[in-house]
This record gives sequence, structure tokens and C-alpha cells, in this order.
Amino acid sequence: MTDKMNISTGTYTEHVPSFLEKPAPISDVAGIKEFDLVVVGAGSSGIPAALAAAESGAKVAVVQKEATAAANGNIGAGINLGKSDSADLAHLATHLEKDSDNRPKRELIELWIQNSGEAISWLLEKGQEAGAQIFDLGNGAQAELIKENNYKIDFVSSFFGPKPYDTGAGMRDLAELAVKKGVKFFYDTPARQLVKDGDRIIGVIGEQDGKYIQFNAKKAVIIATGDYQNDEAMKNYYLPDAINLENKRTGRTGDGHKMIVWAGGKIENIAHTKMCHDMDSGPMWDMPFLRVKKDGNRFCNETLGMSVMCNYLLSKEDSGNYYQIFDSAYMEKMKDFSGTLTNPEDLKNFMPEEDIEHKGVMPQLIATFKADTLEELADKLKIDDKTAFIDTVKQYNAMAGAGEDTAFGVPAKYMKAIDTPPYYGIHKHIRFTHADSGVEVNGKLQCLTPEGKPIPGLYAAGNVAGNFYGANDYPLTIGGLNLGHNYTEGYFLGKNWTNL
Repeated sequence: MTDKMNISTGTYTEHVPSFLEKPAPISDVAGIKEFDLVVVGAGSSGIPAALAAAESGAKVAVVQKEATAAANGNIGAGINLGKSDSADLAHLATHLEKDSDNRPKRELIELWIQNSGEAISWLLEKGQEAGAQIFDLGNGAQAELIKENNYKIDFVSSFFGPKPYDTGAGMRDLAELAVKKGVKFFYDTPARQLVKDGDRIIGVIGEQDGKYIQFNAKKAVIIATGDYQNDEAMKNYYLPDAINLENKRTGRTGDGHKMIVWAGGKIENIAHTKMCHDMDSGPMWDMPFLRVKKDGNRFCNETLGMSVMCNYLLSKEDSGNYYQIFDSAYMEKMKDFSGTLTNPEDLKNFMPEEDIEHKGVMPQLIATFKADTLEELADKLKIDDKTAFIDTVKQYNAMAGAGEDTAFGVPAKYMKAIDTPPYYGIHKHIRFTHADSGVEVNGKLQCLTPEGKPIPGLYAAGNVAGNFYGANDYPLTIGGLNLGHNYTEGYFLGKNWTNL
């Protein structure tokens, strides 16, 4: 699929991908419902938007294609402005720009910085009112960032948990609270098309029990439908390198992206940002333990963070799988490293072979193992080539002893021999968490045309809204940034609904 140039005019004619081809307008509407604000999507942006707007006096409808509210993750980061240094906040904004290849719109980062503390504090209050399992982590998830940059920045960080309770469960609890505040939810009602009057968006058409219902919005329609990972054509088009990574979620089919484009909007330019992590199989995921593939061979510099590990594992053979290897002396050997070590007793919580009650984890995903020999460990981890694995450990130990990594250049201080049984291994399975790129928006979250003009009455929030990231991989600069930005954008729009 390529663009063609008109020689006579010197302009390009864009070839629209098939998944963005505009359908015929829906005309057989069975009924019309009137609201001040219509939110499409009941997730980590949509629920805060609806609840905040209802508390501010709006008559709100939430149109959701699934049977309940749906979201994922645990931590959402915000900033307490009153306890933070303004120069450090400016530096942080630049830091976030840099970590996204200098492609974000700074006004969107500033929107998060200036509004997130209020938004997350409000979320904590509403979560407690709703009876959700939520508490404030404070600076806990950002301690390393603060230390490394000597920041005077105070974070407020919501945490829905412990697992298996997560943000999805939290949003379901908040949705029940929203109902009590007057929000009308229309579940099992996928949105199909936006409704325009001239240039302005005045509503959305949803399908309910085989009939089309038009939800009119006097003020605005907010699209908060999440990412597009489950639309195979979209994923292959925008993130083709990730086709061999298993999707973590279901139902994220880019519905909002498509409707906005059909209404005159534009999806932000390639390259899109992908989030691909495994935080569940075991802790210490960024510790510089030896890393090997399924074939038993070492494959990278172990000081690299989780955010880029997927790029070494994109082949069909790898499909996101690798292993961290260390020995029983790791607490002493790694004691001076940055990051948090998990002691052997607490590590048992991530070991499926331990006959204990596994708390605060997803039992079906934990994959940490212990063995008296490397051969036995390879068997438990199901490494394909045991001989190659043993040779890899021997070579690694030799380089650690010599104080020089001649293979990948890991600094000598991080090279610790694996020579004290029993041995540990964590089977990491990197999967596709979500795509973090969406439609073009401005600093007010208004959806934009290809020419950069706002589409009246149409807003986007969360992962359907673009321009907040920009690198190929989601930056782990701030723990809980994505959920924090989702909550903040939804809350910002809902609280300010009268000005939309």
C-alpha cells in the first residue's frame, strides 16, 4: 500500500487502509436518547470522565461494548504540585519527551503534570467511597527516578490491588458508584458511528440487541475505547514487529480510532508505541541477572530494562520468551545494586512448586523455579538446549571471574558468577500489553483533522488519544505513568465538561 503522486498538482493521494474505509451512514435508528455528555468506553479514562462530569452536574451516558467496565494494570501516577519543585517538573517533562524520542506534544505532558495530583487524589477518594481495594503508594513506584535525578517531586500513586484485584475490578466498583451519581450505563452496546451536524459531533450511534440507538450529546462525545491490539490488521499495519507476541487483552479492536477517522480525524504517524511486559512471572525483572533464550544462549546486555526486552524476542521461535538465571547467593552478590531485591522467603510466592497460599500474584502466571543443579533447572524451565545452557553459564562465569564481559559489555560490577546452588530461574514471557498510540489531539484533548483543526464536540482520552508517547517502546521512566495519564485525561474532561 503506497501513496501515489499526482504529477500535475504535485500532491499525494492517500491510500486508506481497508480497516479505515468509511462505512455507509447508519440511517435506521430505532431510538434517540439525550444527554449532556456521552462517553464511549468504560475503562480507566471513561469511568473517571463520566463520574467527574456527573459530580459536576452533567447528565452522562456511558456506551460500552462489553458487559462490564474493563481495564487492566494496578498503579496510576500523579504529582502533588504543592510539594514539588517547578524547575524539577520542567526537567521531568523534558525527560519524558526525551524518553519518547522527542515526539510527544509537550502540552499533553504538561496536562498530566498539572492535573494528575488532583485527579489521582480524587480517584483515591472515590475509590474508597466505592469500596474498592485502593490505596496510595506515594513515592514508592518512583523512588529510583527521584534518587537518580535528585528531584524534589512528590508523587501520589493509586494502587488497585493486590492482584488478582486490579484496575479493571476498581473501575467496576467505580461504575457502581457512578450509577448512584446518576450516570446511565449502556453495556453490551458497541458504538458504531459518530453523528455529525455540519462540522460538529453531536452524538454516537450504538447497537443494542440488534437495533441502533442514537445517543445525543449537547456538549461533547468523549472517546475512551482503549487500544487496537485485537484488530489484527491494525496491529500488523502499525506495529508489524509485534505480530509474534501474544496479546494480553481482548476486545481492544480500535473502534474509537476508526470512528474518529471516519468523522474527519487522523491517527498519529508511525512509528507507534508498544507496551510489552511481564511483571507477573517473578519479581526483580530489571535486575542484571544472566538472561538466556529458549535455546539456552545469552542474547543481550543484562542492564537493559524491561521496556526494550521485547525487541530481542520478536521472532516466532522466541515469541517473547526468555529466562533470568541467578544463584542462591544473590542477596549478597546484588546488595549494592539499584532496585529492590526480593528475599528467598518472599520469592516463594512466585514459585508454583511451593505449596503455599500465593498472595498478591496471578497464580496462573507465576513462573519462578529453584533447582539443585543447572541441569535440573533447565528441565524445570523447559529450556530447549540444555547443553547450550550449561555452556552459556560456564562462559558467563569465566567472564565474571575475569572482570570483563567480552560478549555484551556489561560492566564488571554487575557480572556475578552463578556458582552457589541451589540455582534460580524465572521464565519471563513478554506479551503485548497494549498499543500506546492513537489519534491526533491537541492540549485540550480535542480530536484533530489531518490539517490540525479541532473537530468540534469530539474529544479523546487514554490510549485512543495519541501524542503523549512517541518511541517504539513504552518508557518505564515513571512507574504507573500510563494509568496515571489515562485517569488524568478522563478526569480533566469530565470535571471541565461545561467548557467542552
